[in-house]
Amino acid sequence: MIAAFGTLVFLATLWLLVVMGAMVLEDSGARIAAALKGEPQRRKLELKPTRLRLRQRPQPAMRATARWRAAA
Repeated sequence: MIAAFGTLVFLATLWLLVVMGAMVLEDSGARIAAALKGEPQRRKLELKPTRLRLRQRPQPAMRATARWRAAA
């Protein structure tokens, strides 16, 4: 019986490793294939510099009221 559970744990671990490997290759498989073919890396997204606008005056802090009500 212990051998059956050990085999089950081994197969579950092996399946998990295969699924995790497939997820990794799904994300980076195209880049790996391009590198093996010797093609230059292409960027999908170009970042442009942006300016941040800040408020001139910060809003005053909100204060809690002195009275409170218990939940009904």
